[in-house]
Amino acid sequence: MKVALVQQKVRPTRQENLDESAAGIRKAAAQGAKLVVLQELHAGSYFCQTEDTSCFELAEPIPGPGTEFLGALAAELKVVIVSSLFERRAPGIYHNTSVVFDSDGSIAGKYRKMHIPDDPGFYEKFYFTPGDLGFEPIRTSVGTLGVLVCWDQWYPEAARLMALAGADLLIYPTAIGWDPRDEDAEKERQREAWITIQRSHAVANGIPVLSVNRVGFEPDPSGVGAGIQFWGSSFIAGPQGEYLAQAGQENEELLIADLEPKRSEDVRRIWPFLRDRRIDAYGDLVRRYRD
Repeated sequence: MKVALVQQKVRPTRQENLDESAAGIRKAAAQGAKLVVLQELHAGSYFCQTEDTSCFELAEPIPGPGTEFLGALAAELKVVIVSSLFERRAPGIYHNTSVVFDSDGSIAGKYRKMHIPDDPGFYEKFYFTPGDLGFEPIRTSVGTLGVLVCWDQWYPEAARLMALAGADLLIYPTAIGWDPRDEDAEKERQREAWITIQRSHAVANGIPVLSVNRVGFEPDPSGVGAGIQFWGSSFIAGPQGEYLAQAGQENEELLIADLEPKRSEDVRRIWPFLRDRRIDAYGDLVRRYRD
């Protein structure tokens, strides 16, 4: 199966961003991709750099205008699309939600981001209610997708639970970057850590990982912070963590790779991590910390 990631920069308006995403999806479909993944909050800027109640106006219901636009595109091109939208669930309840469209344009399922960060430049707890749909893979015409979002990618528990529930691959729409004031060595440590932890999820679970990040500089609208330089570096890794494709750090790119579903089973036969788990001894994992 051919899969694709759309790594893009932000445009001035919502429609321009959606049109750019659509252009990437069309290009991927023309090259034979059956699954196309978009970056986190692809319809606009990463607005969480500051706390501003006016940003809640950017949210939309699901289903809504964004899902109608992407659903029609999925049906037209006969591809599965993994999107990332700012969901307005109810007054005062908003989520960072990934919506998956099947190749007939229907909504196959959605995932609400579970781990919500609250750090300088990433004030997501102000905007997003933690997800309540659990770690449930989404079944589509191209396979069962373990969709997680950005901050979720640092947690091996999330990846494991998706794998145990039958995910054929793990997918991480992402918006992550550097504080421009950091030293180059620190920047590279952060980027390498981000790549390494996700490749480790592929290895530990014996399934591919698809991670797509935005790229380019986005200033802090409040003028307080230094803005974020999103580092791109989107990649597709196989079930042993091997690179199948990797994008650069500065430019918009369409990343395409071929996945062989049988390879995951072959890898799990030689590295049977799921077989050898000591589930009888892992009870303390449900504790915050073992004092």
